Amino acid sequence: MNSVLTDLYNVVMERRENFEEGSYTCYLFSKGTDKICKKCGEECTEVVIAAKNNDNNELKNEIADLFYHIIVLCVQKGLDYSEVEEVLRERASKIGNLKTFHETDINT
Repeated sequence: MNSVLTDLYNVVMERRENFEEGSYTCYLFSKGTDKICKKCGEECTEVVIAAKNNDNNELKNEIADLFYHIIVLCVQKGLDYSEVEEVLRERASKIGNLKTFHETDINT
């Protein structure tokens, strides 16, 4: 079953393989990993700000922007999106298994 994120991954892969003039995705690839990572960081910050401002309309748009830039990063680094999905599936199977957190003294 394809998801919108899988479809987006495929479009980004196609842009990586076939440069298209005027494409923002191609622009990001031409600038390289540093630029892509910078955009991921910016979008993450914008997600936090939208959440803090209790603006769900802005939040959903910023999350979409973050997903897009993360997918561009995956393609740039040769990380197949299916690998990320597999990690999420593995984690989903562990739902309900609360990890035990220990208090630690930062002075020791």
